[in-house]
Amino acid sequence: MNILIVEDEKPAARRLTRMLEKLGLQVDTAVHSVKESVEYLSSNESPDLIFLDIQLSDGLSFEIFDHVDVDSAIIFTTAYDEYALKAFKLNSIDYLLKPIDAEELEQAVDKYKLRFRESDENQKLSTKISPADLQQIAALLNGNTTSYKNRYTTKIGEHIKLFTADEIQLFYSENKGTYINLPNGRNYLIDSKLELVETELDPQKFFRISRQAIVHVDGIADIIAYTNSRLKVIIDSFSEFDLIVSRERVKDFKQWLEG
Repeated sequence: MNILIVEDEKPAARRLTRMLEKLGLQVDTAVHSVKESVEYLSSNESPDLIFLDIQLSDGLSFEIFDHVDVDSAIIFTTAYDEYALKAFKLNSIDYLLKPIDAEELEQAVDKYKLRFRESDENQKLSTKISPADLQQIAALLNGNTTSYKNRYTTKIGEHIKLFTADEIQLFYSENKGTYINLPNGRNYLIDSKLELVETELDPQKFFRISRQAIVHVDGIADIIAYTNSRLKVIIDSFSEFDLIVSRERVKDFKQWLEG
């Protein structure tokens, strides 16, 4: 069985690869964008099975099929909710909500084997996606996409300075104020409560490790085992206090790290 993973988050792609290997399956390759997918599929035979993330860094993965014909079975991997996915009309095998559960993955693979391999070992069933299907799904997703806040401001004297969310390594609370930390080590006060900030951020990129701090995945330089089964997060630009993942959040934090 030839397997392709299309997933823009490399840790998530590696985790899925390991999970498939435990099922005795070998992943041929993983690509991480619409562009990479088109390049790979244009120069290689369509794989038997594609694990396809819906939202990629350079667009929806359905754009791949605008550029190349794909004769593969598809299992979607996505953070979209079940309600949206039930409206899909694609000839896909299954969908897996992130973070992917090992038992659900095995069931999806078994469904593929039953539907496409046991019926006729010598014949590959076409699963081409029609333009009408793509338009319908794209419209559905555009209506269900969650919008996350991408800009924060701080007042410096008489000036207002603007920062994008991806510039911010850390949000933290101290002395009843909420601050942002930048890669240059500077900290700025913002006019928001940490509880509100948590609801505004993309949960794929940010995680609230404690009552006091929300970290950006790209800002993490190191993670160290700490007392009482907790973890200590190192962000090179921050030294105001220790960033400790509270014990009740450690499990979710580890899952988040793996995408």
